[in-house]
Amino acid sequence: MNEPDGLLERKMNRRDAADDELVFLAETPVAPESEVKPAAREVWRVLIVDDDTDVHTATLFALGDLEMQRRPLEFLHAYSALEAREILAAQTDLAVILLDVVMEQEDSGLQLVRHIREELGLSEVRIILRTGQPGYAPEMDAIRDFDINDYKTKSDLTRIKLYTTVTTAIRSYEQIRSINASRRRLDRIARASTDLMLAHGLENFAYGIINHASAIFDIPNNGLVCMRAHGPDQEQELFVIAASGRYAPIADTALGDRQDARLERLLQFALREHRSIFDADGVALYLGGNGGRHFVAVLDAGRSLDDIDRSLMEVFCRNIAVGLDNVMLMTRLENFAFYDPLTKLPNRTRLKELVDQALGSQARHDCTLALVDIDHFSETNDALGHQFGDLLLLGVAARLKKHLGTQLVIGRVGGDTFGVLGEAALVNPCIILELFSRPFTIDGQEVQLSATAGLLRLDDYEGSGTDALKDADIALKRAKLLQRAGHFYFTRSMGVDIRERVRMMHALRTAIDEQEMFVVYQPQIDLATRRPVGAEALLRWKTKDGSFIPPDRFIPIAEFSGLIIKIGERVLREACRELTRLQALGFTDFTMSINVSQVQFRHPRFLDMLTGVLAETGAPASHIELEITESIAMDDPDVLIDLLGQIKQTGVCIAIDDFGTGFSSLSYLQRLQADRLKIDRIFVTEITSASRGSSIAEMVIQLGRNLGMSVVAEGVEDERQAAILSSLGCPLAQGYLFARPMPFEQLAGWLKENGVR
Repeated sequence: MNEPDGLLERKMNRRDAADDELVFLAETPVAPESEVKPAAREVWRVLIVDDDTDVHTATLFALGDLEMQRRPLEFLHAYSALEAREILAAQTDLAVILLDVVMEQEDSGLQLVRHIREELGLSEVRIILRTGQPGYAPEMDAIRDFDINDYKTKSDLTRIKLYTTVTTAIRSYEQIRSINASRRRLDRIARASTDLMLAHGLENFAYGIINHASAIFDIPNNGLVCMRAHGPDQEQELFVIAASGRYAPIADTALGDRQDARLERLLQFALREHRSIFDADGVALYLGGNGGRHFVAVLDAGRSLDDIDRSLMEVFCRNIAVGLDNVMLMTRLENFAFYDPLTKLPNRTRLKELVDQALGSQARHDCTLALVDIDHFSETNDALGHQFGDLLLLGVAARLKKHLGTQLVIGRVGGDTFGVLGEAALVNPCIILELFSRPFTIDGQEVQLSATAGLLRLDDYEGSGTDALKDADIALKRAKLLQRAGHFYFTRSMGVDIRERVRMMHALRTAIDEQEMFVVYQPQIDLATRRPVGAEALLRWKTKDGSFIPPDRFIPIAEFSGLIIKIGERVLREACRELTRLQALGFTDFTMSINVSQVQFRHPRFLDMLTGVLAETGAPASHIELEITESIAMDDPDVLIDLLGQIKQTGVCIAIDDFGTGFSSLSYLQRLQADRLKIDRIFVTEITSASRGSSIAEMVIQLGRNLGMSVVAEGVEDERQAAILSSLGCPLAQGYLFARPMPFEQLAGWLKENGVR
């Protein structure tokens, strides 16, 4: 049943006016004139739901002209549960609902409570149930079973009690709203911290600080992030990393004197105190120091921040400081990974990325990569010291940057080699190399340098950035071989050659491991008796598919790669072991001749390796002959003479191979004390030629006789050659006329048939 008309009003009139006035003075003091808000004020929205119009009127009469928490009340009216549902569907910012229990039905109010809480999910709004007939909804049951905040009988609601009840509800609503807002902001702060962790680079991180702060705290997007570095002697000026809103024009600049006293005061105060500053002018968040740098964010709040906002901003600030440490660490790691620590130029890795970008864009059609290498830098570095060398590299980097850096990418790819990338017309080798024509003044000294360049045109280039750098390096090496202080452009044929060499090098390593290489032996014959006196050990390579790779293809690669050291030791050991077997078979006067490459011979452990193999195999040193080429003999002969002296002390003999193809000094040749000269097959072939005849071969034979050295002619293929050599006094020969190179087992049988003992 409904309340009798005017009952609430009559009951409210039964009050002591003085008491009501005292309550209102205590609860709603008049604000001083200076604190009066502007016309557009926030309000508390109260929904009255009751089918009795007098209740609406009485409630307005009791509360309509009052303020609570310095805000006025704004009332909405619903005269049925259905009408209340319509209002609730459109209004979500209600603070209090004064709800009658009994309306269309006895439980209309209670069902509306369920609708508000469960279906609409409005958990913050405070619900005060009012009833004129408590029996329909007992108080204890209603409070227990329904999410309401208070339950009053209408007869109890005097004006004072109504005011007190609504005030309490509004305070509760405000506290819950604040708690929920804080929770939401904490959640946003946590999510913002995660998002900022994913930011790439300091600048993106700084802009993220401003944007997230604006969204989290509902403040204008006016802000900036500054960095101040501390040098060894003094503080540096503030640099604006990021700026938005009204500060946007000063982004990426040194702050300097901007005539903004407010901004300057906030920044300096935060930096001096090492803490965040909150005042009417705005907020300065001190983000901490890292590696000699200090960071501050300034935000225009546009309003005074309460204690909760300030506390949450401190939380936000602490999270940001942790993230900033990570970003700075990642920035340093990125600098280490992509920039040269000395010159601060892009390093090889970064230049490779930039070349890849160029290859993937239209710019490739007019783009050239150049590698510029300082000539003889290592000598300068060794003579004047590494510190001077570093200063010299800095000088070169500065000059390249000054003259080319505004239009081209300049990098340091390693050591004394710089990279230049960009428009083909600007990557001009003549212009680049001309930059080295003027001397560099380093530490008070003038140093004259020159440079060599290798270039690669990216137009129609089919490789990657890594391939491009390698091919430009190939061109650079070719330029150095041809002419220092010059340049060379990469061609596809160069790439084919070098890649074939690399392929061969890898195949060579596999061949060693899988024992695809083996030794064969070609007998050496006494021309007078036609009996074998020795053999030359020769290396052969037979691949898995049964094909042979000639020595003139793989030996230079083995020497270039250093694999010849391992290969040569294996050949020496096997030849010595087979010589020992021949000795055991009765061939006691047989000599084993073994080739030694220049790389192998110059190895510092060669003598130790030789003596170790002799001791291991038990081979007689007097029947071992090492063949070295004439070029080895004439390369630093003084050092060679000393080494050969030590080798000869072991009893091993020395032969000079391919004699006559070089320009030997006869005086040095005599000092070498070699035991044998080998006439190259070229001169053996010529002895039957009418134009030149036997002149060179005859001279070599005569020279050997005069120096007391034996002579062996290589490549004898017919009886006419053998007869001429014999008539010239050549004692020994080898070639297809007598025997082809053969495996050891075949050699042993061949020797038995030819009567050698």
